[in-house]
Amino acid sequence: MKVLVIGPGGREHAIVRSLLRDPNVTEVHAAPGNAGIAEIVPTHRIDANDPAAVTALALRLESDLVVVGPEAPLAAGVADAVQAAGIPVFGPSRDAAQLEASKAFAKAVMAEAQVPTAMARVATTVEEAADALDAFGAPYVVKDDGLAAGKGVVVTEDRDEALAHAQSCFNVGGTVVIEEFLDGPEVSLFVLADGRSVVPLAPAQDFKRIFDGDEGPNTGGMGAYSPLEWVPANLVQDVIDRVAQPTIDEMARRGTPFTGVLYCGLALTSRGTRVIEFNARFGDPETQAVLARLKTPLGGVLMAAAKGQLEKIDELRWAPETAVAVVLASENYPDAPRTGGRIRGLKKARRLDGVHVLHAGTAVDDAGNTISAGGRVLAVVGLGVDLEDAREKAYAGMGQISLEGGQFRKDIAAKAARGEITVAGPAAHALGTNP
Repeated sequence: MKVLVIGPGGREHAIVRSLLRDPNVTEVHAAPGNAGIAEIVPTHRIDANDPAAVTALALRLESDLVVVGPEAPLAAGVADAVQAAGIPVFGPSRDAAQLEASKAFAKAVMAEAQVPTAMARVATTVEEAADALDAFGAPYVVKDDGLAAGKGVVVTEDRDEALAHAQSCFNVGGTVVIEEFLDGPEVSLFVLADGRSVVPLAPAQDFKRIFDGDEGPNTGGMGAYSPLEWVPANLVQDVIDRVAQPTIDEMARRGTPFTGVLYCGLALTSRGTRVIEFNARFGDPETQAVLARLKTPLGGVLMAAAKGQLEKIDELRWAPETAVAVVLASENYPDAPRTGGRIRGLKKARRLDGVHVLHAGTAVDDAGNTISAGGRVLAVVGLGVDLEDAREKAYAGMGQISLEGGQFRKDIAAKAARGEITVAGPAAHALGTNP
């Protein structure tokens, strides 16, 4: 099986790495890829958001399967074009990808499917935004109604800051979704879907804030770990029954069946589990941690989803180890990342037992050096017998790598390793009921 992976990031590096472990996958290509992906598979310089360019490449390579990683190509209709050319594609259509591309659309789908989520209002004017902020009270949650690479959310106690973020969206013709604040620990669950059936992966937890202690602005994610020993034993099945399957059923009812990954961002609140958001693809950096533990060959699973045959696959198998991913980001990320700096120590990090490095925003300069080329540069993944061991390995690997001005959080999975995460109320047992 020949597979073409579309995307430039750490998520795509993790997917490529997993595909190469599948004995039924004979060839993997990536477009456009990054410096790390280019070390292990052929890469192709194309515009990943151009449906015609992606389709032409897939046909030229005689690809058996195309895997679309990022959200922007999905929203641009890349999956539609590839499928129209007769090639199986793992990734939702442009219409189905609205589950991520429009938070207002996602809220409407959840309402129809009776999926438990935060109460919310859509605002298109400052007056509407102010009314919504006053109705929900602090902490204020304001989300851009569109793709924002994980950084279009403001959570603050400052009403003026919340209103200013809404105003900035209105200034460029956008809208915002203002929600009630959801308390409790957060969980990420990837659910594979083939338009009808769903198969869950292992839960993970990521860390959105740039600084230790969950301080500073939101980012695309500064680290993650999996599995989660502290979640209720029935959580995954509850999410399938009350969130994922009803959503997939509703999308099919609307005539826009969803094929690909439904990312369920969840809060385990005192009133039960609530959906924070949906994404229409593998999340980054949770993918790096989750796929590090997957023993079932990935290519066959993704092909089954693309062909509507998930009900035929065996139960997924997982390695017993724990995985921790720590992200190295550029100086000034997430505001105005400084790029072009040389990254040193990559080979030393990779030589460590239980450590691998997944590139995200990297490139190669004219001298052949690996340099930073984005806000989030790479992730170091540690696999250990338990959470503390995995953390030690991930941070040992990160300690071998240097980038001038680079930054990374020192507390990824620290609370979980100390046993400090607890789930209270209905979420400790089930999803509870809608407010």
